[in-house]
Amino acid sequence: MPVAKALGLARERGYDLVEVARQIDPPVCRLIDYGKFKYEQTKKEHEARKKQKSVYLREVRFRPKIGKHDIEFKMRIIKKLLAEGDKVKVSVLFRGREITHPHLGKEMLDNVASELREVATVEKAPEMDARRMIMILTPAKQPKVEKRSDDAQIEDS
Repeated sequence: MPVAKALGLARERGYDLVEVARQIDPPVCRLIDYGKFKYEQTKKEHEARKKQKSVYLREVRFRPKIGKHDIEFKMRIIKKLLAEGDKVKVSVLFRGREITHPHLGKEMLDNVASELREVATVEKAPEMDARRMIMILTPAKQPKVEKRSDDAQIEDS
């Protein structure tokens, strides 16, 4: 249909003529209320943003001379943060003469990574950064379990 005729039809019905697909020959247009269309688009975008999960980088700090109970306590914190879907930056802080023993920090971070291998993957291996040793952990990808309907479960029983 010619553009002039389509515009006349749109005005007659009280709609707007909106080009939907420009790349097709001939271009495709629709008769819609453009204000309502834009409103619905913004509502959809708002809903999509609501459902997004933002990933944060959280930090848990250790010291080379930390006690066993303190390590266990901080491991529970790391597990909780990973379960929430956040990345965790695990760092060992060295003060004074402790910097001469970086192997202690490396051992500690390797132990943390091995303890959490079921729930985390190492994104960045332990490395020195000034007076601290840093490792970054990300949540492990859990295998997706297929949800079955109640009918399928009854048949299996």
